[in-house]
Amino acid sequence: MSDDILVVKNLRKNFGSLAAVDDLSFEVKRGEILGMIGPNGAGKTTVFNLLTGVIKPDEGSIVFDGRDITHESPANRCRLGIGRTFQIPQPFEKMTVFENILLAAAYGGGLSEIDARKKAQEILDFAELKDLKDEMAGALCLADRKRVELGRALATQPKLMLIDEVAGGLTDSEVRELMELVKRIREQGVSMMWIEHIMMTMSKGVDRLLVIAEGRWLNCGRPEEVMSSNEVLECYLGAEE
Repeated sequence: MSDDILVVKNLRKNFGSLAAVDDLSFEVKRGEILGMIGPNGAGKTTVFNLLTGVIKPDEGSIVFDGRDITHESPANRCRLGIGRTFQIPQPFEKMTVFENILLAAAYGGGLSEIDARKKAQEILDFAELKDLKDEMAGALCLADRKRVELGRALATQPKLMLIDEVAGGLTDSEVRELMELVKRIREQGVSMMWIEHIMMTMSKGVDRLLVIAEGRWLNCGRPEEVMSSNEVLECYLGAEE
């Protein structure tokens, strides 16, 4: 078995004349958290959309758990073990928290109704959502909506979870609480790829940092090395600074 759960090679995606992702290659190792950072418009969310099959690449390959999934549908990728959260939580607002997670377990995880209910209850306990299980998802505060987002992704039984800015818009204490949940998900053996704009939050929670700019690979390595790199500082602060 390869040490890498995800291998991306020479990925390209153009929107008209804009190269959103430009010859990008990277890998995610089993059990690690790979952070991905870059300026606004760098192509980070487009990368997630390519990995989940929401959009198709113009060139390149995506190999997940030893299988080429470049042309697989989003549903198949989910069933194979790729879960995802969104920067702006997208729960089914007119369903309860329990129903949201139940749906993810049944359709994303492919479980029978009995097993899906059992899995949903496990996720409610694990994500500390038990007291909110009968609340309508649309009525939750942002921090709880993000916790539901993580719970739904976890209910699909992912091998790799793609996390899109879980800390955005939250207070320091709410960020710390969600960071603890992310750590506990990782302890379940789930590999992760994580986009975040708050670099200090990212540096404390990941094993390696991948930096992209204008859709291209810029740097990748241990957080402390990447964040002190002249090319990364120049990318964020400008050449003069």
